[in-house]
Amino acid sequence: MPSTGKRERTQPPSSAVTDDQHFPIIGIGASAGGLEALEQFLGGVPINSGMAFVVVQHLDPNRHGMLPELLQRVTTMVVKQAGNRMRVKPNCVYVIPPNKDLSILHDTLYLLDPVAARGLRLPINSFLSSLADDRRERAIGIVLSGMGSDGTQGLLAISEHGGLSLVQDPATAKFDAMPRSAIDARLADIVAPPGDMARLILDRLRHPPPLLENETLLAPESEAKNSAFEKICILLRAQTGHDFSLYKKSTIYRRIERRMGVHRHGGIADYVAFLQTNPQEVDLLFKELLIGVTSFFRDPAAWAYLQEEVLPKMIRAKTHDNMLRAWVAGCSSGEEAYTLAMIFREAMDHAKPANRIELQIFATDLDPDAIAKARQGCYPSSIAADVSPERLERFFVEDNGRFRICQEIRQMVVFAPHNVTMDPPFTRLDILTCRNLMIYLGADLQKRLLPLFHYSLKPGGTLFLGSAESIGNFAELFSPLEAKARIYRREEAKQRAIDVDFPTRHSDNSPNPTLITPPTMPPANLQTLADQLLLQKFSPAAVLTNADGDVLFINGRTGKYLEPAAGKANWNIHAMAREGLRQELMLALPKALRTAEAVVVKNMTIEDSGETQCLDLTVFPIEEPAPLRGMAMIVFADVVAAKPEPKRSSRKQLADARVAELEQALHKAREEVQRIREEMQSSHEELKSANEELQSTNEELQSTNEELTTSKEEMQSLNEELQTVNAELQSKVDEWSATSNDMKNLLNSTDIATVFLDNMLHVRRFTSQATQIFKFIQSDIGRPLADIVHKLDYLELQNDARNVLRTLAFCEKQITSNDGCWYTVRIMPYRTLENVIDGVVITFIDISEAKRLEAELRAARSGGEGHPATGNSS
Repeated sequence: MPSTGKRERTQPPSSAVTDDQHFPIIGIGASAGGLEALEQFLGGVPINSGMAFVVVQHLDPNRHGMLPELLQRVTTMVVKQAGNRMRVKPNCVYVIPPNKDLSILHDTLYLLDPVAARGLRLPINSFLSSLADDRRERAIGIVLSGMGSDGTQGLLAISEHGGLSLVQDPATAKFDAMPRSAIDARLADIVAPPGDMARLILDRLRHPPPLLENETLLAPESEAKNSAFEKICILLRAQTGHDFSLYKKSTIYRRIERRMGVHRHGGIADYVAFLQTNPQEVDLLFKELLIGVTSFFRDPAAWAYLQEEVLPKMIRAKTHDNMLRAWVAGCSSGEEAYTLAMIFREAMDHAKPANRIELQIFATDLDPDAIAKARQGCYPSSIAADVSPERLERFFVEDNGRFRICQEIRQMVVFAPHNVTMDPPFTRLDILTCRNLMIYLGADLQKRLLPLFHYSLKPGGTLFLGSAESIGNFAELFSPLEAKARIYRREEAKQRAIDVDFPTRHSDNSPNPTLITPPTMPPANLQTLADQLLLQKFSPAAVLTNADGDVLFINGRTGKYLEPAAGKANWNIHAMAREGLRQELMLALPKALRTAEAVVVKNMTIEDSGETQCLDLTVFPIEEPAPLRGMAMIVFADVVAAKPEPKRSSRKQLADARVAELEQALHKAREEVQRIREEMQSSHEELKSANEELQSTNEELQSTNEELTTSKEEMQSLNEELQTVNAELQSKVDEWSATSNDMKNLLNSTDIATVFLDNMLHVRRFTSQATQIFKFIQSDIGRPLADIVHKLDYLELQNDARNVLRTLAFCEKQITSNDGCWYTVRIMPYRTLENVIDGVVITFIDISEAKRLEAELRAARSGGEGHPATGNSS
């Protein structure tokens, strides 16, 4: 056979993977349209490849599976249905049975009863995740044609363990949803047609990536290697905005090696050139560098100490307000943040404080995809291994075979993309958890982060690190509460000032006019527009500000009114205003912007170098031109102070005047505060009402969406099962068609008239030769044989057929026809493959020639021997 010849040509040498006691086990997931892809894949596997294959196909749970028989036709390997506790052997194919989940432990298959309802099962994810745990970096997973997204989470588990993930090219798949889901999740190491996958896997197994030799990580790095590494970091930063240059090089190198191995580059310089011409590979490398391994209640003893010792003290110490703040840095898909929220709720239930204390958790991660998953708060049923049944019952809601975080816990956590090394930190924190993040960072970066964490925490705040992390040389900043659990208390630095290196991120986006930072120079046309406006309406000294008071443009000499504040440069007018102006500006600027009317404050007094200056202050909100809309022009106009009267006032009169002035200012301030309070209360009520409406609408939409998702998944699963059944039935139809053709040609070649009757002696089938005896036409099928005209002199035909049905003994007679022909008529029972009698078969063998020869022979004998012969004959 040609296929056999092809396999012989590609057969690996005997020293290939078969010598390794850890032979490759390849998990293959397929659904609708998967039969054709599986046949193409197995057809491309060489003889004695040394690999084992486990096929997980979406099957109808109520039908006997025919997949092993169908796959056996295209491969010389043994194809069998997987059984419980079945040991996996090389050069074998194992197929999941219907209505079972499949798992693997120490190269042994185990069958499990499905937990999820029909239509919601994800058997491919389950097996590939089990394979990843069992085989770790040697795990190999393949996702072929199918609908839905089953298999994506399984490939994620394989990638996290450093295994190899292959996905069918969507262009070659009958149904591309499953392959596209894995590709969109950036989990595919290799995308190829099914027929090429076996060759690619063998190439990878026989030729491990030369990438960076062992001495790369051990010997001093060469200038060329350092240069290549830095170029990769530059490419990553240019495309993703994240700088990996200060991460541990050993970690980065391992991930680069993996991507180089996928593309079979011989050196890191070749890979750099490949990155420069393939932006998509830069994104894939970035995803490869994001290590998202996490779980609920990781290191349970440490979380128990935090719950039993740390949180109760924080709750009892909280007297002046009712809010605690926490930051979970590097939260990945959210398990750690939700763990903190759960143990806080349990600590609150145990402490029962007089005032209800709330915990606001800020959870951040570099990976936006992980943040999106964390926001959904939906996790697979496998979390039951890490979360107790009591916590599952209280804090989760079962949703289509998965567990969703309840609303009470979800509202405690705010998720946001954030780079802890480049973005400004959260501050005024009571708890900061940064677990298993710093182990991937270089020493310099760790030294920058720990002072930053010290700055972010309140005095006495708690720092929670991973089991393999420590505070290093910063013992004066943190003291251990529980050294084994890596939980520390923030201390005040007494010996030296702490140099905190604040992260900054520069944005390339065009600034919003209302959010322009003071050091940023305004556009050139901004000055032109401001100059024109000043010439039209004002001539005194003036400044242009945004709604927050940030100074954007200065006209004239404003030194008498504004003075840069001491310390870090601050170009906000509220910080720069001299004494006497600041309070009025804080009231006038928001009022002018709110009412869209100019606000004038007259006869103000300020002091400059011991001299008193009177002025009028005007805040003019700008609506036109459009580029200046939302800003305000603040104008300072000097006025001449009124000359004092010659008559000297008494000390009491001066005091009364001062008191009256202060009372007037106080009254004015109270009115302004009251107005602001009323506006805030009104806005708060409106926002609260709108929030309640939106929340109600959101719940309705969420409920509808969940119902639609459930229906979609059930229909999708049923459709996949029907696709699989249809493929199997089509294969059977082809076999039956071939068998029917063989039988037809066999019957025609015998030249024997044959009629098939059912138990009621109705015509079931007849051969073409039978039409010479019976007046059959095609529409006679199903009619009683007694209704059909024939030329036989055989009145007992019906009775003989009934006797055969009754006695199951065949009947044979020689019958003549009205045209002088002779036939041997044989009637036999019709037996099915199940040995059930389902009618009779009647054959008519033409013996006319034999009868004619017999008559001639008898006549010849009679004529030659005369009377004695006749007598002897008698």
